[in-house]
Amino acid sequence: MKKVMDGFYTWGFLSLLGIISALFFLLPKSAFSETENRNLQEAPKLSGERLWSKQFADDSELFVTDHFPFRSDWVRAKSTMEQLRLQKENNGIYLGKDGYLFEKFGEPDFEELGNYADAIRQFADNHPNADVKLLLSPNSVGVYPERLPWKAAAYPQAIVHDFIEDRLGNDVAFLDGFDFFKTANSPEEKRELFYKTDHHWTSYGAYLAYKAYASDMGWKPLTEEEFHIRTLTDSFLGSYHTRGQFGSAKPESIEVYEPKNKVHSEMYIADTDTTKDSLYDESYLAKKDKYGYFQGGVHALVTVKTDLAPDQVDLDKLLIVKDSYAHSMLPFLTNHVKEIHMIDIRFYNGNIGDYMEQNGIDDALLLFNTSTFVGERSLLKLKY
Repeated sequence: MKKVMDGFYTWGFLSLLGIISALFFLLPKSAFSETENRNLQEAPKLSGERLWSKQFADDSELFVTDHFPFRSDWVRAKSTMEQLRLQKENNGIYLGKDGYLFEKFGEPDFEELGNYADAIRQFADNHPNADVKLLLSPNSVGVYPERLPWKAAAYPQAIVHDFIEDRLGNDVAFLDGFDFFKTANSPEEKRELFYKTDHHWTSYGAYLAYKAYASDMGWKPLTEEEFHIRTLTDSFLGSYHTRGQFGSAKPESIEVYEPKNKVHSEMYIADTDTTKDSLYDESYLAKKDKYGYFQGGVHALVTVKTDLAPDQVDLDKLLIVKDSYAHSMLPFLTNHVKEIHMIDIRFYNGNIGDYMEQNGIDDALLLFNTSTFVGERSLLKLKY
């Protein structure tokens, strides 16, 4: 009887393994996960160099993990089980107070962080006639640590900002999000700086960043009274929700600031060689990634030309090297800058310094959030 049962378990296990393997190869592969709101690992490319460096093995492991059969269902099932245990953390996301979800933030590798800051300094040194500024926004976990669940800890992002500012020295102007959020981060301030279910700042948070940058540039920023502030949707559940899958999360709204004195902008997306007469993509409001309404999501290179009257132009050309926090801030800048070139350093593979010189650009804004900055090795591209 024991041999029969052993055989049953063995053949049952092998059959299950065979079925899963067959499904892995037969089921279609997706490039994007709606559940996790991120791009999935592409099929690994085999080469001698990648094999020797173990990059092929690492990519293969990620590819199998990302395309495991019925992965989304497994993620949801895991999240449900964690919540039934009353656990306040799932997939690196905390369930905090006041409806907030937070991403875990641990102590960064300060040696690597120093290398990123040094790369920015090198970029500024390579272009001595250019005005280079770094605007660094904290994340919600950095601004609202008191809303974390009991005993949940996060490394203070203010320490990270201080380290970067010290490392940059006087070579690069540093605009610290903690400074321009300070006036809005009081008990009586009811407006949210960050989405509760997403990693981005709200349009109001982006507006405060715009005001800080405009003032630093010597421009007169538009007041909120000079905008029509319109709610686009009230059913937004962002990236933290898709990762954490906490059922108690409530949908929230996304706003857009439309200047009363309208200025027409034309946007060229180099990735797809397409030109659009709007900075917004309405189709994203019907998708999971509703923040993609701003510029239609992530692109490696975007150029925006604005029909500003001569007396409205504060700057002819501006280069923005950024992550996706820049998307909701860009429309504010079109009220001052005639031509904006926006590069996502994670996906642009050209030489950024060469691009800047070839297009006659003398002003550069590096705009990142803290969580992206501390782990973004692509910043090292700025050295060259």
